[in-house]
This record gives sequence, structure tokens and C-alpha cells, in this order.
Amino acid sequence: MLRAVMPSVFLMLPATLLAAPVDFTRDVRPIFEKHCHECHGTEKQKNGFRLDVKQEAFTSGDAHAPNLLPGKSAESPLFLFISGLDDKVQMPPKAKGTRLTAAEVATIRQWIDEGAVWPDGIDTAQVEDRMDWWAFKPLVKLAVPLPRDGDSPDSTQNAIDVIVEAKLREHRAAPAQEADARTLIRRLSYDLIGLPPSPEEVEAFAREQSSGDADQREKNYAALVDRLLASPRYGERWARHWLDLVHYGETHGYDKDKPRLNAWPYRDYVIRAFNEDKPYERFVEEQIAGDVLHPGTADSIVALGFIAAGPWDLIGHAEVPESKIDGRIARHLDRDDMVQNTMGAFTSLTVGCAQCHNHKFDPISQGDYYSLQAVFAALDRADRKYFADPDLTKRYATLEARQRDLTSKQKVVDEKLTSLGGQTLAKLNENIEAAKKRGKGNLRAEFGYHSAIAPTQDSVKWVQVDLGRSVVLDKVVLRPCYDDFNGVGAGFGFPLRYRVEASDDETFQKDVIHLVAHETQDVPSPGTSPIVIQTNGATARFIRVTATRLAPRKNDYIFALAEVQAIDTANHNAAEGATVTALDSIEAPPRWRKVNLVDAISPVEDEGGNLAALQAERERFLATLGDAALHRELSQMKQELAEVSKALAAFPKPDVVYAGTIHHGTGAFAGTGAQNGKPRPIYLLKRGDVKTPAQEASPGAISAISLKFHLPARFTLSDLADEGSRRAALARWITARENPLTWRSIVNRVWQHHFGRALVDTPNDFGRMGAKPTNPALLDWLAVTFRDDMHGSLKQLHKLIVMSRTYRQSSHVPHAGDIAARDGDNLLLWRQNRRKLDAECVRDSVLAVAGKLDLTMGGPSFQDFVIEKPQHSPHYEYNLHDPNDPKSHRRSIYRFIVRSQQQPFMTTLDCADPSMRVDKRNESISPLQALALKNNGLTVTMADHFANRVQRETSGKEAQVQRAVALSLCRPATTEEIPTLTAYAEEHGMANLCRLLMNLNEFNFVD
Repeated sequence: MLRAVMPSVFLMLPATLLAAPVDFTRDVRPIFEKHCHECHGTEKQKNGFRLDVKQEAFTSGDAHAPNLLPGKSAESPLFLFISGLDDKVQMPPKAKGTRLTAAEVATIRQWIDEGAVWPDGIDTAQVEDRMDWWAFKPLVKLAVPLPRDGDSPDSTQNAIDVIVEAKLREHRAAPAQEADARTLIRRLSYDLIGLPPSPEEVEAFAREQSSGDADQREKNYAALVDRLLASPRYGERWARHWLDLVHYGETHGYDKDKPRLNAWPYRDYVIRAFNEDKPYERFVEEQIAGDVLHPGTADSIVALGFIAAGPWDLIGHAEVPESKIDGRIARHLDRDDMVQNTMGAFTSLTVGCAQCHNHKFDPISQGDYYSLQAVFAALDRADRKYFADPDLTKRYATLEARQRDLTSKQKVVDEKLTSLGGQTLAKLNENIEAAKKRGKGNLRAEFGYHSAIAPTQDSVKWVQVDLGRSVVLDKVVLRPCYDDFNGVGAGFGFPLRYRVEASDDETFQKDVIHLVAHETQDVPSPGTSPIVIQTNGATARFIRVTATRLAPRKNDYIFALAEVQAIDTANHNAAEGATVTALDSIEAPPRWRKVNLVDAISPVEDEGGNLAALQAERERFLATLGDAALHRELSQMKQELAEVSKALAAFPKPDVVYAGTIHHGTGAFAGTGAQNGKPRPIYLLKRGDVKTPAQEASPGAISAISLKFHLPARFTLSDLADEGSRRAALARWITARENPLTWRSIVNRVWQHHFGRALVDTPNDFGRMGAKPTNPALLDWLAVTFRDDMHGSLKQLHKLIVMSRTYRQSSHVPHAGDIAARDGDNLLLWRQNRRKLDAECVRDSVLAVAGKLDLTMGGPSFQDFVIEKPQHSPHYEYNLHDPNDPKSHRRSIYRFIVRSQQQPFMTTLDCADPSMRVDKRNESISPLQALALKNNGLTVTMADHFANRVQRETSGKEAQVQRAVALSLCRPATTEEIPTLTAYAEEHGMANLCRLLMNLNEFNFVD
């Protein structure tokens, strides 16, 4: 009983009535050690809270969420927890030990109220300085003594070689010899443009490098590098690496995984940015806040596709409101993806670990994490309109905003009139809605008959009904279809030209009665109104409807009817339940079957006239409600709304990109558009639980890093409601010269793709659980040089790396000595690494050597699958795709990327999973890869085209074999290979030889 009343009793006692002043060492620390240190001490810090270190006891690692407020025990979370006054949290929990006694609680209360004096130097543990880690230290550029011109043979060295070779000397090792010319041009081509060089390019470069002096060979090599970097293929190659990193995909993922048809403009932006050599600082800023920091270009909007690149939970957003727990969870996870994508891609930090508690290893507090979420608090993933002309974009956005504002105001006035109209208005509205529903037609599954899809509009289709006997007909009635799918609406599939005939001859070769013919000019769509054809007492058993000009669909043509009725003289439908035959039918039960044509299910007649009358009656009644001022206001709004709508209609069709944007939606997925884009309040979530919000978070970044490098920890914004200024502040924080993470991160990523292994082998994690740099001096030298001397030019960084002797080393070192045993992973870079081609390079190379590669750039992605069940959860069926489809012969960067069902061939070759942020791909060797390369439909088909190519370009089996080897392996066939391969081609055919070449390791490795 005493325990239950103890907290309130001591809260009523003033501190002056208790004992003498509390001493921390004598009175407080023993209580902490007895009750708290097991969970909040040196070994454990549950929820990021510890009581054995002064600084963290007060702040819990976050200066913006104090746990001890000196002089204010009643407001200090620590006291509320131990006293039992917090309904949700009581410490210690029952499972962990006995609660504090009344006297112990009173001691803690008095200590806090007296100022919570904790003398310096008496912590029971020394907290680790988490900033004492290589990644969080300032960049330091090593002074590298470069050889002067003329100091042969080292005049070709650059700083990379000096730093690498100094490390090699420390370990008593030497660099490998330079690779031969053919190896280097193939390596450069794949690294910089992702495609093999042509045999002619290889031979020309080999000739150049075999003659002339060292300076000329160096110039030849530099000219090759410059040519490849200037190629538009360069942007396509390096965009793939970036898109892996930001987990770009063209479906939403999650349960339904619907297509995301407007994601591709962001992909094209990345390609364009690399080709233009956009400064890296600008590249980063555009993707986070281009619309704010660099307005006036289409890129500033399209680049925001970065924020929306990852998966999106359609059900959690579109079907569950933000007010529900599941809706809050979905939106929390959505912002988490934005935060992790941004910080992971640009700074190589794992901030997501701080959702539920302070980061266990790195200087990232839970408060920092939610401050980063606050940056993106207003954003959703949605389609955003834009124009190539930025002035058009601005004017269009202004008009759309005015349209939304007027619509919202009109809704308020309409609600006033509704309240005044009472039951009379309610009944009118009910009748109008009923008429609209009837006008839409019957929405049952049995829509009617649907022909097979035709590629040309003048294809002839027919369908006929067998009445079972000759019937004296009064009239024939054709009932058009109605379908809500994709908004096709009334009259779906009704032919533009047609004829209706009757006969007793099933083949319609004789005794044909021509009932009606509309075959000389197109007829307008009948909507859902039935077509009534008088027969004048004609007698017939068969009725045939022939479409001679089909209805357009989407890039193809169709013929569809809901019902054919044969009304006899007794007003009976003799066609109901009759037998139906047709030239063809798609037969997709229960929809679109031949039997649906005679099942007595069809859309009802158009209610347009009745609907218009009801709407006019409603307008007359509304005019009698309210005062004149209200009607003037409504009239002015309607007039202005009509003017705005007219102005918007005059614009050309806008482009659309799926991006991070203010969503102006309705229903569950309403977004922040209704609040003019005002950011949602973001709260620090106790243990990451949306049901336990704590204090509100303000937008900001990583406090410890900010403090060390004199950057803002929490952003000072003139208007907290301006969401764009939040993103702009974060973009500036990331790209600040003082921020070492950003510059180390990008040069590390570029190095990785040139050597197969990064200097820091955990490119997405520069924290304490990640790897240390194998050569810190080289990493920092590259970072500072890239930032300061190259001004963020990625092309200059590439050139610096590939011009180095370190890059040009051979991967084959037959007499490596003991260095191979001491450094089998090649961390010292004593040779080049042997690397496999990635999945895209393999696929593109297969197309290239076959002569089928289409180098068309940009635009919507090609689909190497067929979608089944598109209206619900699409099934992406890759096995139904035709490898000979020329639309799919573009480079792999333009392939439509599905999250839930990845392309089997590409996945087998270690393609990146688009649902994950992939900083480096797996590089496996498996029997499945050999089987895929041998038997996949693409390689089999392209082997045929490859064979046809070499047979067109050369004559004679031996010459064809030599050409095939040169195209596929970038070298001449050897004298030993020619007779063996020629004999193989003669026995098994040239196509099988080409297939064999594409399966060789030499084809599938860089070198």
C-alpha cells in the first residue's frame, strides 16, 4: 500500500522539509548503481540511455531531448519514470528488479530540484568518443612529390601511383607490369561505357601502342580515355551504378507492385547529368532540393525522382488514411526510406539504426534521426507535372494551385447551400447520382463479346448468332459495351464501320439478307444507346455482325459487343441463350466470352437526357437558397474557375515525373496538399513506435558531426511551413566543403567500379561497424583533389584514376612471389583485380556482337515481359516475351525494372535487387549462370543473329570463325584455336559456335 501512494506523497513535500542537501557521490550514485546500471550502464544502454556518464545521463545522447532538467524534477523524464508518475514507462520494470523505495525516490527528487549537481571527473565509466573514427576526422591532403617531366621512366606517374607504390614498398612488394594494349582498350571500354570495343578499334589502338615513343603512347592512351568519356554511352554506363545505389525501380513494390510509368525521366536525368559532367555538388543538390536551390530548369524538378526512387506501399498509403495506425506506420517507413536513401547515398552513414534508440556505434542520436525525417515531412511520392520551359512550369503550377484553392472554396459554399436545401436537395442529389450510375451501364463481369486484338484498323472481324431455327424477325438490336477499365467508357469496342446480315446459310454464301450497312464512312460511337435495326419481317436462322473498320484501343484495334438481340413478332428475344460463333475471340472468363453476347446482360440505355433535366431542376432549386451575396460569391468563383480551367487547357501536354512532391490527393492518400504543403509534425518515437510519440522534432542533421565541422545541427528557418527550405538546408549541409563524409563517399564509390573493390570495402557504411580504408592517405588525397582541384568533375576523377599506372596493371601476375600469399585480396593494389562483367554488360555485349544493339537514348523503358492481371496485382511474365522484339534490343539501362518479379536471366547474372540500396553487387560464379548463358532465349536468339552477321561480313568458314572471335573476345584467334573452332562450326553450325564464344570466361570477364 505504501508503494502505491509513495510517489504522490513525496511530490507534495517541499524539498526544504527533507534532509540536508543531497550529495551525488554519497547519495545518488549508489541508487543508480543498485537499480539502473544493469540496463543503463557500461555494458548496456537500453533505448540509448545511460546513467554512468554525466553528459549522457542528462541528455540521453541528444541535447534536444533532455532526461534531467536541473531544478525541475516534475518535468524530468528520469524522475517521472522512477516515481511511477509516467503511465507508460516505469523504471526499473518489474522483470528487472525491485522498484526504488520512497526514500530513494525522494532523494532523487531533491537532488534534481537542488540543481542536479554532478561533479566532474567522477563518472563511473568513461564514455567512448564516437567521433574518434577515421570517417569523422577532417580531410587531410597528403603532399605528394610528383616526378618532373623528363624524369624517365617515372614521368607517367600521377599521385595515385606515388601513394600506392609507397605503400607497396612498406610491405616489400612491387607493382605488376602494365597490361597489353588489347586488354587496356577492352578494360577502358567496359569501365567507361559498358560496351566492348569493335575489332577495328582494338587493332588500331594496338598498332598505335606498338610504335612510337613512350610520350606518344601516353598521348594515344589519353586520347582513348577522352574519347570514351565524351561518348554518350558513358552516362548510360555510370547511371546504372547510381541507380543501383538509390534502389531505382519502375514498380512500387510491396503487395500489389503496380507499374510506375513516370519513373524513367529521373533515369534519363542521371544519364544526362553524367554526360554533361555536372559538378557533383550540383548533382547532389538537385536531387534533394533542385526546385529550391536551382530553379528555372527541368532538371531541378526531374532530379527529385531521387527522393521517390525506392519502394512505395500503395495499400498503406492509398487505402489506409494517415489517421490510422497502419497509415502512420506506412508513412513513417516511407520517410525512413527517403532519409536512409539520402544519407546512405551521399554520406555513407547508416542513420536508420537510430529509429528506435541512439545509434549503438556511431555518433547519431535518435533526435538526429527524427530531425532528418522532419526534413521530408511534407513529401509524398507522386506524379509531378513539368515542362521543358521553366516559365511554363511556373505558370502551370500557379494556375493549378489557384484551381485547387477555388475548388476548395466552392466546396465550402456548396456545403452551406446543402445545409439550407434540406431533404429536398438531398433527394434531388440522390436522383442525380442514380441517373449517373444508370448512365454508366451494367458493371457486371459478363461484359460481352470481344474479338482478338488486331494490329491494323482495317482487319475484318465477324460474330454470328445461331437462333436454332428460322425465325420471323421484327427487329435486330445491337447493344454496345461499357467498361470502366482505363476510362474507356460507353461504346467500348463498337466498330466505326460495320454491316448486319441475316441468312439461313451458316456460311453466308447464299440467300443473304442485308439488314444494314455502314461501310463507307465512320459512324459516331453510340455510347450505351442500343442500335435498333428494323427487319421488315425477314426470316432467318443466322444473324451475323461484321466489323469492317475496328475501334481503336491503345496502339491496336478491336471489336466488341455487349449483346445481340433477335426480336420476333411476338416481342420475344429469340437470340437469348443461342449458339455463338466468331472469326476469333479473346475468351477471358467471365469477361469477354462469345456466350456473353446472348446472356441478356448489357448496359442500360443512356440516361443523359434525364440526367440533364434533373441537374437543371437542381440548379433552379439552388437559386432559391441563401442570400444574393452568397450567390454572387458562388457565381464569381465558378466564372474564375472556368477561366482557370480554360487557361490550363490551353497549355501543351505537360511532362510527368514520379518524384518526391507535395501530393494533392483525396481519400486516404490525401498528402499535405490540402494544407498547402505544410509539413506534418514529426515526433521522436519512443522505441520507434508510432503509438508512443515524444517531443516534436525540428528539421536538422547529425549533431555531433555538425558540432565538429561547424555546420548547423538543427536548421534555422525563417518559415517552418516552407518545406523546400528544409530540403535546401540539408542539401547544403551534405555538400558543405567541411563535411568530409560526402567527398570521401563519392571518390570511394568511383574507385570501386574501376578496381572491383573500394578503398573502404563497405561503401554504404563509413561507421564503426564498417571497414577501415585500406589506404587512408589515398582516399583523402582523392577526396580533396576531387573537391578542390577538380571542382566536383567526375570525368576528371575517372581520367585521373584510369591514367594511373596502378589502374593499368595487368591482372595476371604469374610470378607474384610471396606477395600473393601475404596479400591474396590485393589490398595493396600490387595488380589489377580480375573482374566479371555485370549483368547489363553481358546482355549489352550479347546484343552488340550480334549486331542487334539499338543505341536509341532516353524515353520510356522497354518491357521484356508480358503483364497478366494488370488490374489487381500484376504478374510480370518474362517467359512470354519474344527475344526478337526489336523494342527490347536497347541498352539494359533502359529496361523496365520490376521489384517483385525480377528478370530471371539478369538475376542469375547477379543483377541488383531494386528493392534494396545496392552499393556493391554480388559477384558469383555458379552452374546456373552457365546454363542461362547457354540456354536462355536471348542468347540462343542472338547467337543466330551473331552467326548471320559474321556470314554477311566475311566469306569462308575460317574467316568467319576469325571474325566471330575478334568481335566477341576483342583479339585475334590464335593459330591453335582456328582449326579447332572451324571444325566445331562445320560440325555444329556457326550459330552454335557463336553461342559457345558467348559462354567463354573470356567473354564474360573484363580481362
